[in-house]
Amino acid sequence: MIHGMWGRPHLWDNYKAFFQERGFDCLTPTLRLHDVSPVDPPAGLGSISLLDYAADLEAQVRGLPQEPIIMGHSMGGLLAQMLAARGLGKAAVFLTPVSPAGILALRWSVIRAFRSSLLRWGFWRRPTMPTFNEASHAMMHLLAPEAQREAYGRLVHDSGRAAAEIGLWLLDRRHASRVDEKNIKCPVLVIAGGQDRITPAPVVRKIGVKYAATGAYKEFPRHAHWVIGEPGWQEVAEYIHKWLMGMALV
Repeated sequence: MIHGMWGRPHLWDNYKAFFQERGFDCLTPTLRLHDVSPVDPPAGLGSISLLDYAADLEAQVRGLPQEPIIMGHSMGGLLAQMLAARGLGKAAVFLTPVSPAGILALRWSVIRAFRSSLLRWGFWRRPTMPTFNEASHAMMHLLAPEAQREAYGRLVHDSGRAAAEIGLWLLDRRHASRVDEKNIKCPVLVIAGGQDRITPAPVVRKIGVKYAATGAYKEFPRHAHWVIGEPGWQEVAEYIHKWLMGMALV
């Protein structure tokens, strides 16, 4: 279970408990330099690439005693796509995932989520963190106000370089966010939230089309980006579990 940008493993607490109760061994790795204080970003964080995150995760997956199911949320969903394209995992689930290179994701709601960072010169090599208003509008708007404050208080800074590789992929010479769908052989499930503002459903639908050869797509109209923690998250988790059971992957 791979967390997303600005996140940490605690975001998977609900899902981890849900799937452990159903017999799964659940691993929730921490992305590089994310096990830190929410206040002070560590040196070097701003220049970490998606490829660095993916390399760390690949090493962990290859060290497991058996082939896992890979699940990722938001940027973690993109990292899960990258791992699946490297032949890792017997199945993959992408929850409200960030889109790979080749899919234009810029919408006003997306730009609004990154506005304070985009207005800082050199953001692509600095740590990035949304303001509370940006996070509330883009990701947490289905949470109660007090839950929004609690969730925001546990976010950490992330890499400006990774953000640039995602949002400005046309300018990235290394094509860090590129995923070759022909290399994905395992079954995949793409999940969208109809009220998502940072990975909008119309964009996630295109991700579903990209992986249509081996994948399935499901949109939850009453959900937004915070599908792993917002009210009704159990509905999504139950669907994923039924899909895994239907694919005879457990």
